Amino acid sequence: MVFALGFVLFALGITISVALHECGHMWTAQATGMKVRRYFIGFGPKVFSFRRGETEYGLKALPLGGFCDIAGMTALDELEPEDLDRAMYRQETWKRLLVMFGGILMNFLLGFILVVVLAIGWGLPRFDQPPATALGTMGCVPQQIPDRSTQPCTGSGPAQQAGLRRGDVVTAVNGVPVDTWQKFQSETQKQTGPFTYTVRRDNQTLTIPVDPVRVMRYPQDGGPGREVSAVGVGADYYEPEQYGVLAAIPASLVFTGDMFVRTLESLAQMPQKVSSLWTAVTGGERDPETPVSVYGASKIGGESAERGLWNVFIVVLASLNFFLGAFNLLPLLPLDGGHIAVVLYEKVRNSLRIRRGLPPGAPVDYLKLLPVTYVAVVLGGAYMVLTLAADIMNPIKLF
Repeated sequence: MVFALGFVLFALGITISVALHECGHMWTAQATGMKVRRYFIGFGPKVFSFRRGETEYGLKALPLGGFCDIAGMTALDELEPEDLDRAMYRQETWKRLLVMFGGILMNFLLGFILVVVLAIGWGLPRFDQPPATALGTMGCVPQQIPDRSTQPCTGSGPAQQAGLRRGDVVTAVNGVPVDTWQKFQSETQKQTGPFTYTVRRDNQTLTIPVDPVRVMRYPQDGGPGREVSAVGVGADYYEPEQYGVLAAIPASLVFTGDMFVRTLESLAQMPQKVSSLWTAVTGGERDPETPVSVYGASKIGGESAERGLWNVFIVVLASLNFFLGAFNLLPLLPLDGGHIAVVLYEKVRNSLRIRRGLPPGAPVDYLKLLPVTYVAVVLGGAYMVLTLAADIMNPIKLF
């Protein structure tokens, strides 16, 4: 029940993020004298609408985004004679850029507000975390029952008994190299008797024998359980730092800057992740660094809520807003960045023409850009379908 609630809340958070993105376009357009004809959340059949002033507001049946219809966004738009002077394509460059950047800035602002909430309520996580396979807290190994709750246990566990320490970095499990916590877990669980960990400790490489215990573990979907090996150890991590209201602002600005840099790095790596996504779809191991779809992100939100980790819920939602903003900066139509590129091109072209004593050129013919737009839409759609398939068939497991 809590998982379903978290899933729905996260999906709602995404819908609100998209709606506010479109609000950024609408409000800046209205503030600069342009005419906003329609503002709708969702696509498909209209559920309801109402008119306030010159704008029709409404909701459509498929909550998969939204749109803001600004009169004369391109020279191809059909306009009423009285709206011609207010057409977006005829406005000054700074006004058109402000409107195009309005949605992007709204996503960044929403992400920042979420980071401030995180800083005050739970604390900001650190990016300089220990290595992925560094060992953290250790203890006994609890037995799990079919409802996924665990029975209490006492005493030390196999990891402690073997002499492992917090901060040890595991580089191999029984000779198999591991570089993620998921690989460490999966290799540990598949052992059927005593085995060895290769660990890095204080610049030394040690081989430590461990005798695991066999326990039952049950999947989240309520399927049959399976017996696995466990040693009673968790991943190491640095505790988040919590802030007061005033101190949260500068700390959140720094954290937001770090997140933005990481978002740009992830965006640049998206083409390289196609092969990893295909591997996940075809039965291979899912790379936790691959992109997720709206469904996959909502699933992570549901799992976070189920475990009471609302800080993870907020981090993922903030990250999604930063990604939406950065993604829309790409100079490709139909993204905002594509329209921004057109506006800047017209500005540079007209400046050069005026220097040569020529009148400004005609607005860019978007019909000539349609082939490039179609390619971007097809490739982007295929990437989204591949990501969705990976999230359904082989989802990322944070827990």
